[in-house]
Amino acid sequence: MKKCEVAQRCDLPEKMTWDLQAIYENNQAWEEDFSKLDGKLATAAAFQGKLAGGAEVLKAAFEAVDDLERLAEKLYVYSHLRTDEDTGNSENRARQDRIEAKFAEISGMMAWFEPEITAFSDELMDSYMKSPELELYHRSLNELWRARKHVLSAVEERMLGVLSDALRSPAKIYSTLNNADLTFPKVKGEDGRKIELTHANYSKFLESEKRSVRRGAYQAMYNTYSGIRNTCAATLDGAVKTHVINAKLRGYPGALAAALFSDNVPEEVYRNLIDSVHKNIKPLHKYVKLRGRALGINKMKMYDLAVPIVGDCRREYSWEETVKTVKQALAPLGGEYGETLNRAFTERWVDILPCRGKRTGAYSSGCFDTYPYLLLNFTGTLNCVFTLAHELGHSMHSFYSNASQPYHYADYSIFVAEVASTTNEILLQHYLMKQCDDKALKAYLVSHLLDEVRTTVYRQTQFAEFELKLHELAEQGVPLTADVIDSEYARINKFYYGKHMDTDDLIAVEWARVPHFYYNFYVYKYATGMAAAITLAENILSGNQDKLDAYFGFLKAGSSKDVLDIMKDAGVDLSTPAPVEACLKMFDRMVDELAQLL
Repeated sequence: MKKCEVAQRCDLPEKMTWDLQAIYENNQAWEEDFSKLDGKLATAAAFQGKLAGGAEVLKAAFEAVDDLERLAEKLYVYSHLRTDEDTGNSENRARQDRIEAKFAEISGMMAWFEPEITAFSDELMDSYMKSPELELYHRSLNELWRARKHVLSAVEERMLGVLSDALRSPAKIYSTLNNADLTFPKVKGEDGRKIELTHANYSKFLESEKRSVRRGAYQAMYNTYSGIRNTCAATLDGAVKTHVINAKLRGYPGALAAALFSDNVPEEVYRNLIDSVHKNIKPLHKYVKLRGRALGINKMKMYDLAVPIVGDCRREYSWEETVKTVKQALAPLGGEYGETLNRAFTERWVDILPCRGKRTGAYSSGCFDTYPYLLLNFTGTLNCVFTLAHELGHSMHSFYSNASQPYHYADYSIFVAEVASTTNEILLQHYLMKQCDDKALKAYLVSHLLDEVRTTVYRQTQFAEFELKLHELAEQGVPLTADVIDSEYARINKFYYGKHMDTDDLIAVEWARVPHFYYNFYVYKYATGMAAAITLAENILSGNQDKLDAYFGFLKAGSSKDVLDIMKDAGVDLSTPAPVEACLKMFDRMVDELAQLL
């Protein structure tokens, strides 16, 4: 199906939409399962005070908690997918609100579970760790025992569980301000007509060949944020303080250590990432200089980073062509992977076309008892081809984890969540380059990869460094005012882009439009994920069966091991700077290749 106008959902061909009836036949079936949650919650809560009563009792308690969470996740997935296919439907929104409220209730009611286990004596825990009845749960018990010094009393944990929604208020307020209340002025498009600037179309303005269009959109965007920078600083200060206070309450040395603890990732991994990027910052400066030369600009501005520097090589892809291209690109993953990939289309895991009221963007979402669904907004561009490959990476990772692990360990960590998706993108990049005999298109593809690494490794590490600095300032008692935040952001941004970039005052407020700064040390995972994907794609393309098997081991691992061990088994040691440095050396070579192609 070719690029089309936005349609009503009822007008879309059924085969181009996802099959949510595979989860629940209708909303009434969802209601029937929702009504079971209270009973399952009561069953799980009844074990309070009894977990020291023997291995069989603890096993039954784990099973009851898993049973409760498994049903709640299924209910949540259905409700949020229904909401996203039609965000204007109030019935869908109400259903989503109900399951979110129920999750908060479950969190509060079950907050005693972990503190009760961490209060066990050494002798009791030792006996449980030797118990064959609890063999499945040994890893969870080990993790709880590792965390015991950071777990509060049952009463304190319950209070924090009940307060969890309120403690997210800074992020929720910011999200409402940013997505619902904030409006931007009209700016001139390429045809001279004025168009209202939005979050959705901002990137399109920055891709304009007319510098005046890019500059106008950039100034309109950041002048608007400058007008609310004090409010944004207050919400960000509140979010950072929440992270800092939580770390203090739980006895962590700092907010960074607290955020990395659940993945058992040492702080050195985070700091090594920043150090490695600092040591390899010159290739980024060289790229900025090359970009300026290609665009005929003496001094680059921040709004010149998104415009394509290669002549228009864009082409339109039909949906059928997109699927075929992605399948061929992922063929090195083998026949089994290809057969599973086909199920995404025959079983309708994918919601393909944009329609009125549908959530923008793209994602993969599901749980143990559903398909790993994909939401797309396909418009037939090359970027849409990459998006399909990316989201299929997520979904296939989920599929293999769910198929290979018991429910208790099927859900993988966010730390590795971007690895499979980015590996798929690198495989697609390699396939397109190999098929390409057009010099201009090859330059376009090389430029595409460079921008992927720039935005995923350099930019996300820049964000990670900024986020770390904010938390360090908060831990020192420094109020995060707008002036303080602006100053730190401008300083770090200037270092990253170097002398070939003319960084004006407006870029200092860019932090105000980045929601990821509320996610508690999340963004660094994008950078480590890209670095891992570069190595893994090379391993897959080597034709070495052992390396391919190791990659499938990663896809199937779920949370059965620590994330660094899972990645090491797959062939990437992220505990060392080597993968990041290899990625940035590849970036350096690609800058030189692009210079030759241009």
